[in-house]
Amino acid sequence: MNRSDVVIIGAGAVGLSAAHFLSSRGARVTVLEQGKVGDGSSEHNAGLAVPSHFVPLASPGIIAKGLRWMLNPDSPFYIKPRFDPELLRWFLLFRKNCTEAHVRRTAPMLRDMHLASVELYRRFAEMPGLQFEFREHGLLMLFDSEKGRADNVAMAGEGQRLGLDVRVLDNAQVNALDPGIRSHALGGVFFAQDTHLTPALFLRSLAARLRNGGVELVENAKTLDFERTNGRVASVRCTTGTYAATDFVIAAGAWSPLLSRRLGITIPLQAAKGYSVTIPDPPRRISIPLILTESKVAVTPMGETLRLAGTLELAGVDLSINPRRVRAIVNALPRYLDDFDPARVDVSRPWAGLRPCTPDGLPFLGRSRTVGNVVLAAGHAMMGMSLAPVSGRMVAEIVQGEKPSFDLRPFAVERFG
Repeated sequence: MNRSDVVIIGAGAVGLSAAHFLSSRGARVTVLEQGKVGDGSSEHNAGLAVPSHFVPLASPGIIAKGLRWMLNPDSPFYIKPRFDPELLRWFLLFRKNCTEAHVRRTAPMLRDMHLASVELYRRFAEMPGLQFEFREHGLLMLFDSEKGRADNVAMAGEGQRLGLDVRVLDNAQVNALDPGIRSHALGGVFFAQDTHLTPALFLRSLAARLRNGGVELVENAKTLDFERTNGRVASVRCTTGTYAATDFVIAAGAWSPLLSRRLGITIPLQAAKGYSVTIPDPPRRISIPLILTESKVAVTPMGETLRLAGTLELAGVDLSINPRRVRAIVNALPRYLDDFDPARVDVSRPWAGLRPCTPDGLPFLGRSRTVGNVVLAAGHAMMGMSLAPVSGRMVAEIVQGEKPSFDLRPFAVERFG
């Protein structure tokens, strides 16, 4: 039987970050991954680390907007019709949290967490062997409608009130900001403190560094069951063996509820499918990531490629790909950018991943009250890459009994009862 101080289930960005901060504190760490490193949503996402995303998913107006989008099969949002009591409960809790008061409470905290992650990515980028194309070029949110302008100007005003470096730009200023863009959009909002990276490089180089530092990283280790003694987890049994530890961290993304339920821990978390397409030789070289706001599509430069990512599809744990929704992402480009012909973009190899969404837009970060040596680190929705470093550090603080960097109460595992 393998024995460690800490076993982490999940080798995505959050799990590997937690392994880094725990092992740097002297803990013996084993990371178990049911597939390969980054197989989940961590490797093929938009690669953004963004203080601009201080508004939680649960916010005023999102339900009405979602209902309108549901009538359009090409829209950024879709709910697969099905009878699911857990989905219904999730929606009721989500609706309860879609308030201005919730946004006011959470926005400063999310801003600070994203800023902390950006600083931690800077430190990662300085470490020998960690090469992941970390770029501090900001983020440009383009709008192409008067409604989009009003929404973006309001967002910029809120960002300024929160102390972020934000500017509202007209079309000429947008094109002057990055010669590679050539946009005919009405304008944009530039968040100067936002950053981007190439997720696959980050995961691979961090995994290699962890292995070289003594962390045991086991792939193809599907969790079968937990063994408990006196109300605590003693070990986890996987397809690759049995692993004992003092503490266990569940950082398995959309699969976290399936694992926690085996321990009697029920968390309201829904899997939201997202898609991405990577263009290997784009017609123009863009240096600043874009958000096409009306279409809800992210456009991120990654080395010599350009990644398009978007959609939020509540369809359960389902990785099937809907070609129509993939094509809708690509079709958004010419609305904002010159020289991009959707017909010339190869969509034959799209990617789909599951983003774990909580009813209040905040992740679960903390110890379970019912199983005291289990820590949850899941539910980051579309912000897993952005919040991974700070979440990993918080996991290490929780496990080691240190004073947490942030108040843990908003992230409590049992906060929904």
